Amino acid sequence: MYDLIIVGGGASGMLSAIGAAKAYIDQGVNDYKIAIVEKNEKLGKKLFITGKGRCNITNACDIEDLFKAVKSNPKFLYSAFYTFSNDSMIDLLNEFGLDTKVERGGRVFPCSDHSSDVIKALSKALNKYGIEVMLNSNVKDIIVADDRVTGVVLNKGSIKAKSVVIATGGYSYQTTGSTGDGYKWAKKSGHNYVEVTPSLVPFETYGSTAKDLMGLSLKNVDVTLYNDGKKIYKDRGEMLFTHFGLSGPLILSASAELKSKDREAINGGNLHLSIDLKPALDEKQLDERLLRDLDKYSKKEFKNSLNELLPSKLIPVIVELSGIDPLKKACEVTKEERHRLLALLKDFRFKIKGLRDFNEAIITKGGVSVKSINPSTMESKLIKGLYFAGEVIDLDAVTGGFNLQIAWSTGYLAGYSSAFDK
Repeated sequence: MYDLIIVGGGASGMLSAIGAAKAYIDQGVNDYKIAIVEKNEKLGKKLFITGKGRCNITNACDIEDLFKAVKSNPKFLYSAFYTFSNDSMIDLLNEFGLDTKVERGGRVFPCSDHSSDVIKALSKALNKYGIEVMLNSNVKDIIVADDRVTGVVLNKGSIKAKSVVIATGGYSYQTTGSTGDGYKWAKKSGHNYVEVTPSLVPFETYGSTAKDLMGLSLKNVDVTLYNDGKKIYKDRGEMLFTHFGLSGPLILSASAELKSKDREAINGGNLHLSIDLKPALDEKQLDERLLRDLDKYSKKEFKNSLNELLPSKLIPVIVELSGIDPLKKACEVTKEERHRLLALLKDFRFKIKGLRDFNEAIITKGGVSVKSINPSTMESKLIKGLYFAGEVIDLDAVTGGFNLQIAWSTGYLAGYSSAFDK
């Protein structure tokens, strides 16, 4: 008989184990029995690839800003964030030998820039607290009797447990084993469920423009997303052109703002994105800049007059879209043509064709409804002793370490609460 079985050895699963162990120790109990059951050959498989292998652990912002970064059900996280905050997570990793650093936007990374070191630190904590880890073990179902969880069914046999935490993740990065098992069990046992969609995901666009610019990264640009002319997102930062469309931090954050009606608008061809290539200059200032450049390179062909204004890869695309003859002298560009170029630089527009799938999504939007979960403990309102943690819950946030913090905080609270479950 285990005190706690945690299904899933990712971020929320490992923190569930640590949280439970700390709670038992706080009560003076040292003979607890906790196990993580993980289908993969190692812990933290998805964690290993986050942040391009660097692992954006959390964000060093004030706790109020943690709530602001959450897009779905931020109020639900009150107890989780205050029980185990971003500072708590940094302190935990520091305690087990991982030095951290803060980068642009408050993003926290390991000083080594290796996600594997985050997993090593957490593994040290699991060892210290005597957590059993069962790798290559696939949970087939949870066992419930008289509205109480009593264990889990494995591919070989079953295990009895007083409490179970479902920390199976979502659908994103399915190659790491995120196959939606937690959703299946939640729905089967009567929990409310919000249909899942990929989030923090790149956009596919119509036409060949993005493909022509493939590999070009733009910094300090403004991106605005519109649904049928109504603005639904705007921010400044970095983005990337790809063979299928648009990606990068700005684009991923924009995708997190999409509501159901906005996703439906994609099918109707009503969603478009505008890039302001020169957001630091208003139209009057940019026009003056264009006049100076056209005058400076007055004897050159128009296509060779924009080298100081734009990245070289972007110039032929902008020249073509402007409709200005690339071979005419810069001094021959008319006022009307210049204004057309100005409008294009301030409103470089792309029509959104669709979203990339779950394999390219950083997170999953939707999942087990917060209406079915007690926010003070992460325990199911329907089944005693059953807890949910991490991405399996209908919780998501913008980029910057916030989604991992949701996993850490809900995982810790679920595990900690389970230790008081009688």
